[in-house]
Amino acid sequence: QVQLVESGGSSVEPGGSLRLSCVASSASPVLSMENMAWYRGPPGQRELIAALGDDGRTRYDESVKDRFAISGDTAKHVVWLQMNNLTPEDTGVYYCNANGRQSLTRRFDMWGRGTQVTVSS
Repeated sequence: QVQLVESGGSSVEPGGSLRLSCVASSASPVLSMENMAWYRGPPGQRELIAALGDDGRTRYDESVKDRFAISGDTAKHVVWLQMNNLTPEDTGVYYCNANGRQSLTRRFDMWGRGTQVTVSS
């Protein structure tokens, strides 16, 4: 089973920057890591912030596309989120999500436990 561990959350002042990291690990080989993404919000209310596909394509929420940058290597099971010019509206728990295939017949869609980002003066 794929497990995700996020890090990098912290408290910063408006205008500050943070870099979130997410590393995926698995006790058994992963056939393919198709997408790695960052979401924000509690379960059931999570919104997509940024996503990275195994083809290198990225997607962003409109509210962050000029300030955040997602990067990483899905084949190496790592993704980062560079967050610049943070505003109080960016405050929340950021969750890493990864999906793909564990085997030809078994897919996975896993979440990390989240990392808190607080933007406040």
